[in-house]
Amino acid sequence: TALVRIALGLAVGCLALRLSRREAGLLAWHALSAGALALVATSAVLSHAVARVDDRLMLLLLDAAHQVTATVWIGGLAHLTVYAGFRAREGQRPRSVGAGAARTAWDVDGLLETGDGSGTSRHAVRDRNVSRDSSCDDVGVDDAVVIHRFSHLAFASVVMLIVAGLLLTWQYVGDWAGLVGTAYGVMVLSKGILLAAILGLAGLNFRTVRRACAGGRPRLLRRVEVELGLGITVLFASASLTSLPPAVDVTTDRATPAEVIERFRPTPPRLTSPRVADLVAEAEPLLAPVTRREAVERAWSEYNHHWAGFFVLAMGLLAAVERLGVRAARHWPLVFLGLAGFLLVRSDPRTWPLGPTGFWESLALPDVLQHRAFVMLIVAFAVFEWMVRSGRLPVRPWGYVFPLLCAFGGGLLLTHAHAMFDVKKEFLTEVTHAPIGLLGAFVGWGRWLELRLPDAGRAPGWFWTVCLIAVGLILIVYREA
Repeated sequence: TALVRIALGLAVGCLALRLSRREAGLLAWHALSAGALALVATSAVLSHAVARVDDRLMLLLLDAAHQVTATVWIGGLAHLTVYAGFRAREGQRPRSVGAGAARTAWDVDGLLETGDGSGTSRHAVRDRNVSRDSSCDDVGVDDAVVIHRFSHLAFASVVMLIVAGLLLTWQYVGDWAGLVGTAYGVMVLSKGILLAAILGLAGLNFRTVRRACAGGRPRLLRRVEVELGLGITVLFASASLTSLPPAVDVTTDRATPAEVIERFRPTPPRLTSPRVADLVAEAEPLLAPVTRREAVERAWSEYNHHWAGFFVLAMGLLAAVERLGVRAARHWPLVFLGLAGFLLVRSDPRTWPLGPTGFWESLALPDVLQHRAFVMLIVAFAVFEWMVRSGRLPVRPWGYVFPLLCAFGGGLLLTHAHAMFDVKKEFLTEVTHAPIGLLGAFVGWGRWLELRLPDAGRAPGWFWTVCLIAVGLILIVYREA
C-alpha cells in the first residue's frame, strides 16, 4: 500500500508540474484529477476503518468520502487564494489597450482583494449565468465565474463532509460519554468547533458574493485566507486522531464528564515550586520507560502551568489596555521573552540546564523536543510582534509572523502528548491542551483578519485579545490528574 501511494504521489506531482508549464487537453486534466482522487482515497486504508471487524467496507467508504471532500474543499480554498494572488500580481501591470487603459487589470477593491483597502472597482456577481454584457469588465466576469464555480463545488463538498463525519463519529465515538471522556472524543469536538468557525466564515463569504451585485465593496479573499488557515488547523487535529484509539474501544480507562469538568474548576494557583533536587531524586530517570508519576512531578508541572498562565494573562490584559488607547502598553509582546526564559529553564527539570541529562541527549524525547520548539516559537512571537508594534519593522510582511506562529503553535498543541503509563490520567492531564490549542489558533487567525481587513472595525482585534486572556485563565486553573 505504501509503495502504491508513493507511486501515485510521484505520478500526480510530475503530471501537475508538466501541466503548470504547458497547455494540454482534457485527457491530461482528467488523469490528474483521477490520480489525485485515488491518492486521497487510498489513505482510507491507513485509517481506523481497516482494523474494524464489523462494517469494515462501509467505514472504508465513509472514510474515503470524508477525506476526499475535505481535500476538495480545503484544496479549493488554497487554489482560490493562489488565484487571487496571481490576479493581484497581474493587476500591477497596467493595461494599454481597450476600455481598461486607465485602470489595472485587477481591481484591489473587488471580490478577491489583496491590497490595503483603497480603490474604486465595481464587480457585479450575478447568478451562475454571468454574462459578458454585464457591468463588469472582462476580468470581473472571469473572476465571478471562478467564484461561482468554487461556491457550488464547496457547498457540495461540505455537505458530504459533514454527513460522512457524523456517521464516522457515531461509529467511532458511540455515545456522549465517549465524546467528553476520551482523547479521541475531545479531538472530534475540537474538529467540530473548528468546522463551525470555518462554516461561519463561509457563510459570510456567501453573503459577500450575493451582496456584490448590489454595488457593495466586499472583502472576500481575506476571509477565505482565514477559512483556509482554520482548515489547515483541522488537519493537525485529524493527524492527532490517527494516533488515538477510537472512543468506543476505550471502556476501562474512560473519564467521566464530572472528572473532566473537575479539571477546569478554579482552584488557588500553586505559587511555590518544589526543589529541583527532590524531583531528580524521586522521579524516574528521564530516558527510562514511564511507570509512575510522583507527587513532586505533579506539583512541579502545576507550578509551571500556573506561572505561564500569569505571563499570558498579563500579555492579554496589556494588549487590551493598548486597544483602549494607552500607547505605553504596546510593548506587551516583550512579556513573551520572560515566558520563554521561564519555560526554557523549567519545562524539563531533569535536562539541561537544571538536570543531569545533556541538552542534545534530551532531544531524543518527543515531548522535550516539542517543549524546545515552543520556546523558539515564543521568542519569535516576542521579537517580531514587539518590533512591529514599536514601529521598528513594517506591518507588511513582518506583522504576519505573530498570527502565523500563533496558528501554527495552536495546531501543534493539538498534537502534543506526554508519555504516561495510565491512559486515563494522561487524558485528564492533557484535556486542557485542546481548548488552549483552539484558542491559540483563534488568536492567530483573528490577528491575521485584523491586519488584512482593517475596515472590519475593532471586532477582530478584541476577539483575539479575549482569546489570549482566556488562554491565560485556563493555564492558571490547570491541574494534574
